[in-house]
Amino acid sequence: MTVKELAEHEGFEPVCLPEPERVIEGGYCGDLLSWVMGRAKTAQAWVTIMSNVNIAAVATLCDVAVIVLSENVSPDAGVRETAEARGINIIKTPMPTFEAAALISTLI
Repeated sequence: MTVKELAEHEGFEPVCLPEPERVIEGGYCGDLLSWVMGRAKTAQAWVTIMSNVNIAAVATLCDVAVIVLSENVSPDAGVRETAEARGINIIKTPMPTFEAAALISTLI
């Protein structure tokens, strides 16, 4: 499944999609950024409630396909611009993290 396809699925909303054709090959859930840096893998959908600009740095280091902001979290000021500049896809959902991850797992 591509990031664009996930963003268009019911329950998800695009925030910024500079690379919408990236393929999602797995998923990771985590909110402790240093923990995510050591465990998230390339091409995963990273589901988190973290919304500050540091998520862009972690996503770049891990080369995740998309950041999924759960629990109806919106990115802090400047995150969208930083993500666009770095080619980081971000979508959001009102779903709790567990539900979002479970749905993504069935879709990919």
